[in-house]
Amino acid sequence: MKREIIGRGTWIDKIASTIIDREKNIGRKLNLIPVESGLGASGFPHIGSLGDAVRAYGVSLAIKNLGYNSKLIAYSDDLDGLRKIPSGLPEWLSDYIGKPVSSIPDPIGQCHDSYGAHMSGLLLDALNRLDIDYEFLNAAKVYGNGMLTNQIDVILSNASNLGNKIEEIVGQTKYKESLPYFPICESCGRLYVAHAENYLRDEKKVRYTCNGTKLGNNDVKGCGYAGEIPISLGKGKLAWKVEFAARWSALNIRFEAYGKDIMDSVRVNDWVSDVILNYAHPLHVKYEMFLDKGGKKISKSTGNVLTPQVWLRYGTPQSLLLLLFKRITGTRQIGTDDIPTLMEEYDYYEDLYFSKKKEENEDQLSKIRGIYEYINHLKTGDKSSQHVPYMLMVQQASFFSGSDRVKKVYERLLKYKVAVELTTDLQEKIQLACNWSDDYISTDKFDVVLTDKEKTIVKNIVDNLETAAAPENTLDAEKIQQLIYETSKQHEEQPKKIFKLFYRMLINADSGPKLGGYISDLGLDKTRTILHSYVS
Repeated sequence: MKREIIGRGTWIDKIASTIIDREKNIGRKLNLIPVESGLGASGFPHIGSLGDAVRAYGVSLAIKNLGYNSKLIAYSDDLDGLRKIPSGLPEWLSDYIGKPVSSIPDPIGQCHDSYGAHMSGLLLDALNRLDIDYEFLNAAKVYGNGMLTNQIDVILSNASNLGNKIEEIVGQTKYKESLPYFPICESCGRLYVAHAENYLRDEKKVRYTCNGTKLGNNDVKGCGYAGEIPISLGKGKLAWKVEFAARWSALNIRFEAYGKDIMDSVRVNDWVSDVILNYAHPLHVKYEMFLDKGGKKISKSTGNVLTPQVWLRYGTPQSLLLLLFKRITGTRQIGTDDIPTLMEEYDYYEDLYFSKKKEENEDQLSKIRGIYEYINHLKTGDKSSQHVPYMLMVQQASFFSGSDRVKKVYERLLKYKVAVELTTDLQEKIQLACNWSDDYISTDKFDVVLTDKEKTIVKNIVDNLETAAAPENTLDAEKIQQLIYETSKQHEEQPKKIFKLFYRMLINADSGPKLGGYISDLGLDKTRTILHSYVS
């Protein structure tokens, strides 16, 4: 029996369909279905931060594809206090520990109004470069404009009930003793150090005393000031254990994914939303974290951050969207060395989409076609772009320099008959390959494992190349082609398999330009160095 395909046949469509069915069961209006992604503003945004927003955008697109209106709200928590200095930032930030990042000067070039605006701006820049459609909201303005006042009032009015429930759900007792609200001390300007003691409901004010706190391993002293602040003017913020619920209610959010590191906060917020605020919490999907190549969690504070900007120095927006749209579950180790593979994989998706290649599994083909369409914002063209192996462009870029470098690389691609015209798209890809060549070419070695028999064949070919090139040290393209063919036959191996193996070792692709001509241009020394790295 043929499987029913929802929407475009991807995990994104399944989530969108589940949201719509759930909203119908709840009985909420379906004229607009907002989804949300929280943007951290306390450190450098990384691929994981971007993934949260991009996947939410994909869900919003899928909702639209199913016939409903939707939008992505990108919410920056720029009222969050600076808890420690992220790796690479200046030590003078220690004077601002505990202060909202929206009130701290920009530590990187003073190009933004604040620390928080700079960090949020980096993520928004990435969303813009990926052509993601979103509505931006930031905590400083949301709190300052009173958008959460009603929710804060209800939450603080139920503080005692809340404290008991938080203890029951996650075992945390601190909110039995203090309100789940952090005033910004009017004297020292810090969060966390000022403890909210009482809520004056009639006046909608919080009474507090600034008596210090512990942030990480550091004791942050309070200034001793005691005062009262209104909840409607953005002079404080809710604790995470309840703030998500307030946002969901105020902004009418129907979907928000979360990482497993904040799972406890989400459980509490779901209860607060359902019971305290009488707003059915949004549908959630738990995603796994991206890890660095050492298996460590990518962290904004420790400095092992792969930023979207770094990715886009070497890879296309499509390659980054492919990484984020392929799946949502499963922990993945990610680094810049994944970029060439994803560049090639996107071309493969495009070939399948335009039927240049075949996939016998209909379910798999449907998923790939659907992901391709979401990568292209459901606006696919009528033909594929020129596909040139990424590492072929990288190697060619290593031979040239100067202002006409892109043109020279293109002329080589034209010679090899792997390019037709120098389109804007191809120019951009060649420039990305030039960037990779400049930064990484000396460390390139692809994931190719040879059998003992294959090693013997490759060694023989290298030895014979050296003999053929002496004493002139030049290589004839046709002789190289014939040499690979004959050596394969001598060892009772299919020449087609050995040619493919050479393409994998040289340009990380299954095919490419005519191998004899390419090796001739590459030169004996370069070819020998590359091949020896696989057989030694």
